Amino acid sequence: MNRQNPKSLSHKNQIIINNKTFKIMEKKVLGIISAVVVLLLLIPFIAMQLTDEVNWTLLDFVTMGCLLFATGLACAFVIKRARKLELQITLCVAVLAVFFFIWAELAVGII
Repeated sequence: MNRQNPKSLSHKNQIIINNKTFKIMEKKVLGIISAVVVLLLLIPFIAMQLTDEVNWTLLDFVTMGCLLFATGLACAFVIKRARKLELQITLCVAVLAVFFFIWAELAVGII
């Protein structure tokens, strides 16, 4: 019987030692999501400097930042947990549909 050292496991060409690689990857994903949220929030911020037609308050930025961050976390969770590509795509599309519905509701009040 082949016994592996519990502190060191090899998985998909990665060596995971005491679960540290996993935590590094989680931090990397959170960093990417955060960077994308900041870049997306720069769009209305820059537009506010160029025109008077865009008028966001601090509450608008905080709300959209939370909504974007939650959407990114939900998609990352789906990609991590779902094994089949078709399921990952379907669930991420559903998450994005909910995001767009909430965005439209907050923007113009559809319902």
